[in-house]
Amino acid sequence: MELEILNSSDNSAEFMIKGERHTFPNLLKEALLSDDKVSFAACSMNHPMDKDCKFFVRTEGKQVKKALSDALKKIDDGLDEFKKELKKIK
Repeated sequence: MELEILNSSDNSAEFMIKGERHTFPNLLKEALLSDDKVSFAACSMNHPMDKDCKFFVRTEGKQVKKALSDALKKIDDGLDEFKKELKKIK
């Protein structure tokens, strides 16, 4: 996965997620929005056939880089929990 930073400051960022359409960007958006320090998170595609997704995030009282890092940790922890539950299936 490749990121292209379009705009960045302490409390906001706009970037392209190259080669990703809806799945990962929407997962990231939901994880970010579960953080009460994130005031806005959204992703968009210019055309349904695009292979890149534009992502926007804005925070209040938290560095955007920290919010993204925390969201990725939350996703990773959720996947670990899913893997544990999956192993219980016979």
